Amino acid sequence: MPTDLDHYTSSTADWRKTLRQNNTRTLFVIGLFFAIYCALGLLVDMYLYAPAFPQASLSQLFIALITFKLFPIATLIMLAIAAISLFVSYALYDKLMLLGTDYYEITPETARTVAEQQLYNVVEEMKIAAGLRYMPKVFIIDADYMNAFASGYSEKSAMVAITRGLMEKLNRDELQAVMAHELSHIRHLDIKLTLTASLLANLTIMVLDMFFYNAIFSRRSEDNRSRNALTIIILILRYTLPIISVLLLLYLSRKRELMADAGSVELMRTNQPLASALLKISEDHAQHQDAYAMAYQQTPHENVRREAYIFDPATAGIMGMSSLNDLFSTHPSIKERLAALGFKKKI
Repeated sequence: MPTDLDHYTSSTADWRKTLRQNNTRTLFVIGLFFAIYCALGLLVDMYLYAPAFPQASLSQLFIALITFKLFPIATLIMLAIAAISLFVSYALYDKLMLLGTDYYEITPETARTVAEQQLYNVVEEMKIAAGLRYMPKVFIIDADYMNAFASGYSEKSAMVAITRGLMEKLNRDELQAVMAHELSHIRHLDIKLTLTASLLANLTIMVLDMFFYNAIFSRRSEDNRSRNALTIIILILRYTLPIISVLLLLYLSRKRELMADAGSVELMRTNQPLASALLKISEDHAQHQDAYAMAYQQTPHENVRREAYIFDPATAGIMGMSSLNDLFSTHPSIKERLAALGFKKKI
């Protein structure tokens, strides 16, 4: 019986190389977000200290702060706020991810059907293959569309959620590949990394907003060139940094998806099941676009889950948005993902 993959040529994908490359790129992006956040803290400190030292240049103020000749109080306060915010976000993130959905947890005792028992078994098998110490909680979302996501800031707090539509429409190997993808997110600490980057980006923009309006309404002093220069820098950053942050977050999301795909191949020892599952999910969304669009739009907080889903509904023109190109997408295109898995469409 012909399958969707019959239209593709298959080759051996180097999943080890994919993991190495994307992990290096991810660490660079996370480091960049942290550096931007700390740099903004120092910029705020320089802005606050400039009136007290009107003759000091920007470089002199910067050196004084990093050598602690001037105490970088704004930077340290911002770091403390980030730490507290991260702690709260980690604690509540898994609950926020399920908000608005009609879901229930599956255990060996509560599984009501053979399909639900099979799902739990598949997750347990992949948990063992991934070398995870704790069994993630397994949730089924009562929805027709095909999607899944993982959540939790650590192995102990981890959970996976899968829609009923995906559970019913995939065969066992495909289901196993999707769960291997989701457990790879947990194994690679993707939730913690992407949440940290998002929080730092949001806090950065909030701080910029405060000083943007302060700079607009404060009076410039001709005697304080450093303060005036910092005001110009803040005004420029107010319009450029949000765009840079969004592009970096989207880039990070795409790389972590490719890493999870490679992780699925690593655990499954074959690239075919995940490729087949991705094609089925994509084509199912295309075939039921109108019905799924209504379902996504009627479910609260779907935008919160969008980045975490294995398939971005926006790529099918769903959720009232469409990806202009790969640069502005949370996920790589299906074509790119299949190519990374070793599949290219026949000409």
